[in-house]
Amino acid sequence: MEAERLRLLEEEAKQKKVARMGFNASSMLRKSQLGFLNVTSYSRLANELRVSCMERKKIQIRSLDPSSLATDRFNFILASTNSDQLFVVNQVEVEGSKYGIISLRTLKIPSFHVYVLRNLYVPNRKVKSLCWASLNQLDSHILLCFEGITDAPSCAVLLPASRFLSVHTRVNQPGVLCSFQIPEAWSCAWSLNTRAYHCFSAGLSQQVLLTNVTTGHQQSFGASSDVLAQQFASTAPLLFNGCRSGEIFAIDLRCRNRGKGCRATRLFHDSAVTSVQILQEEQCLMASDMTGKIKLWDLRATKCIRQYEGHVNESAYLPLHVHEEEGIVVAVGQDCYTRIWSLHDAHLLRTIPSPYSASEDDIPSVAFASRLGGNRGAAPGLLMAVRQDLYCFPFS
Repeated sequence: MEAERLRLLEEEAKQKKVARMGFNASSMLRKSQLGFLNVTSYSRLANELRVSCMERKKIQIRSLDPSSLATDRFNFILASTNSDQLFVVNQVEVEGSKYGIISLRTLKIPSFHVYVLRNLYVPNRKVKSLCWASLNQLDSHILLCFEGITDAPSCAVLLPASRFLSVHTRVNQPGVLCSFQIPEAWSCAWSLNTRAYHCFSAGLSQQVLLTNVTTGHQQSFGASSDVLAQQFASTAPLLFNGCRSGEIFAIDLRCRNRGKGCRATRLFHDSAVTSVQILQEEQCLMASDMTGKIKLWDLRATKCIRQYEGHVNESAYLPLHVHEEEGIVVAVGQDCYTRIWSLHDAHLLRTIPSPYSASEDDIPSVAFASRLGGNRGAAPGLLMAVRQDLYCFPFS
């Protein structure tokens, strides 16, 4: 595996991602206009061209406060909705973690540098799950679910993103800090659905807990096993849950009965479901599991309509990234390879080796955005965090 990784890195360095002869945008567009390429083939070839030309660029991390520089190992990165901020979890040498926000507004071609804002250190507490939350405005808060320790029970904390802003920045937004005592959570999700306004869900052991952060009201629903992945639908009043048993089920948010009558949809994988992603029109759902299977499900017919081959997972909790605007699917495997597929035909477009040797402690964390740095940012691209380094793979 190490020899193969080094070989791929050497090939990337030699080729410099030059597209193969005759494989260019103008010829593809001409063939499409003449009817030689259908829409699906043109979309896949266009994405293959762009993805194959991505080059790895190391990002320089700067800070107005030297004490905030991210010198510790990256555990996890999570891009905001507008891709102008990156929430990061760093592992520190002593027990505990450091949390911060990196501003991506300065991430532009050809200069690749970002600014890390003020970090917060939480000793002896490990985050089990996290997500962006929209309370005062879009992505105004971060929801963190901490595991319990001897002196403190497990809880969910709603932390204002403004607390991470640099001391040199003036902000007139006070934010709200809330804490809710809950059983240890495997997953969490924030709702933008009008049926569950200002609510978040926590996936627990054989239970789903829905909490309204404004009123404090909580409602629980039963599950067959540990709930490892969750996502709210934006339009339909549904909350989708992926379980360790392999079951995926949707909870009807209009239902007041906590029994099985609340389950609107049921799908099944052969292994623990680690990620669920609802597509924009909410007629399809994509899920990945601990056997490396990535499947696209038709929610109306409740059947698998597409499978994405090549993903490697045996026991890890690995997220799945679906980007309909660019027509791609991104996932990092337990073998530390980042793979990119065409969303429309499941063709594997690219396999990206890690810059470091494969290790369970060095599985990269990635984020993809259509416009890195926000609406005024750079072109689409992939962010990768591994060890103490942050890389960018911009589209050509």
